[in-house]
Amino acid sequence: MSNQTSSLFDPRPSAAVKPTAEYRTPPNNEEAEQALLGAILVNNKAYEKVGEFLRPEHFYDPAHQRIFAAITKMVDRGQIANPVTLKALFDNDPELAVEGGSAYLAELAANVVTVVNAGDYGKTIHDLFIRRQLIEVGTDMVNEAYRHDLDITALDQIGEAEKQLFDLASTGDVQGGFVAFGESVKHAITTAEAAFRRSSHVTGVTTGLIDIDRKLGGLHPSDLIILAGRPSMGKTALATNIAFNAAKAHMRSSGEEGGVVGFFSLEMSAEQLATRILADEVQVPGDKIRRGEIRDTDFPKFVQASQDLARCPFYVDDTPALSVAAVRTRCRRLKRTSGLSMVVVDYLQLLRGSSSRGAENRVQEISEITRGLKAIAKELDVPVVALSQLSRAVELREDKRPQLADLRESGSIEQDADVVMFVFREQYYLERAEPSRRPDESDDKFNDRYQRWQQRLGEVHNTAEVIIAKQRHGPIGTVRLYFDGQFTKFGDLDQHHQTDE
Repeated sequence: MSNQTSSLFDPRPSAAVKPTAEYRTPPNNEEAEQALLGAILVNNKAYEKVGEFLRPEHFYDPAHQRIFAAITKMVDRGQIANPVTLKALFDNDPELAVEGGSAYLAELAANVVTVVNAGDYGKTIHDLFIRRQLIEVGTDMVNEAYRHDLDITALDQIGEAEKQLFDLASTGDVQGGFVAFGESVKHAITTAEAAFRRSSHVTGVTTGLIDIDRKLGGLHPSDLIILAGRPSMGKTALATNIAFNAAKAHMRSSGEEGGVVGFFSLEMSAEQLATRILADEVQVPGDKIRRGEIRDTDFPKFVQASQDLARCPFYVDDTPALSVAAVRTRCRRLKRTSGLSMVVVDYLQLLRGSSSRGAENRVQEISEITRGLKAIAKELDVPVVALSQLSRAVELREDKRPQLADLRESGSIEQDADVVMFVFREQYYLERAEPSRRPDESDDKFNDRYQRWQQRLGEVHNTAEVIIAKQRHGPIGTVRLYFDGQFTKFGDLDQHHQTDE
C-alpha cells in the first residue's frame, strides 16, 4: 500500500506520460532576409540579382515584406532606395515600429558585410517560401480529406491538389532568363544536321504522311498544332493515324524516328480508339470487329497485330472533362516515367479551364485553354496537336472549305497556334447533294448536270484535303490525301511518292 501511495505522489514524470509535442516554426531565415535587404540598401544593383523572381510575400517577416515592397517600387521608378530616401516612408509605420522604426533601415545597411551573396540570399528566401507554401497545401489537403462534402469527390480533391502543386512548381521556377544567341544557333544547327542525316529529312516528329511531312517538316517541338474540321470530316481519324504512325516509327527505328505519344481522348474511350487502330492494322472494318463478324482466318492477324501494337509507345488517357492543369500534370508524369515526344488532345473544346471562370465566358475559357496547351508544348519541348471544332458558318457557304474565321471561339486559337490545319472531304458533301430534277428542267439539262456531279464525285472519291491555313515556320497550302472510310484511314494519295528521293 505504501509503495502504491509513493508512486502516486512521485513528483518525477512517469514513463507512460507522453511529452508535449514540440512547436515547429514555419521554415524561415531571418538572417538571410536581413542580409539581403541590407545589401540592396547599400547597393541597389544587388536588386538585379533577385528582382526577377523575388516578391514581397516571399519574405517571412511582415516588416521585411513592407521594406522590400518599398525598395521594389523605388527601384522600378528609377530612384535610389536607401535608409535616407525610405526614412520618411517608414517614420510612422506601425509594422516597422516593432523593429525600431526607420532606424532599423540604417541598422540593416550598417550590418552588411558583402553584397556579393545577394543572389544566394534571395534563392534561400524563395526556397523557404516554397516550403511554407507546401506545408499550407499539405494542411489544406488533410483538412479537405476530413470533410465530407458530397459535391466534391476524392478524385476532385486529388485534381485540385495536383493543380496547386503545379502552380507552386511554376512559381518556384527561378531558372529562366536570357540565353546567348550563339547557344540558340548551335541548337538550330544540331537540329538541321539531325534532319539531314535522316532519310526522310524531317526535323520534327514524323506524321507518317509523306506530303504533310514535306509541307511541315514534321511536327516541331514546342509548337501548338490545331487540327480542325466539321463533324464527319475525319479529324479524329487523321489525328489517330498521325499519332500512331509516330509511335510505330519510333518502335521500328529504335527511337531514331517518330516518338513516344500521349493521346488524350476526351470524346472516345480508349477501347474505341484501339478498335480503330486494330481495324486499320488487320484490314477488317471496325463495325465488324464490334459485332463479332470475324472470320477464322482473321484471328492470326489479330494476334500478330496485338503483339505489335503492345510494343508501340502509344499511351491513351480517356478521362473525360480534364482541366488543362491536369493535362499538364499527366504529361509531365509521362515524360518523367516513359518519355514523351508528342501530345494529342481530342478535342480542346472538351477541356476545362480554371474553376473560377467556368462557363460564364466561354471565349475567355478557350483562350485560357489554348494558352495552357501552348505552355505545355514549350515547357515539355514537344509538339501538341489539339483538335478543334468549326462553327456552322461553313455549312452556309457554297464552298464548304474551312477558313481561319470558322474556328469556334477563333481569336485565341488562331493567335496561339503555330500551325492551323483543316480536314476537308468534298465527297461527304457531294454524296449528300445528289441532283434531283428541277421543275420544268429538260432531260438533257438534268442528265448533263447529273453527269457532271457523277464525274466530280468520281474525282474526289476516297480523297481528302488537309488545308494548311497557318504555319509560322513555312508555307501554307493544301495537301491531298487518300482516305478509306471503311477503315477510317488516311494515307498518301500517290503511292509512287514513296520511291521519290
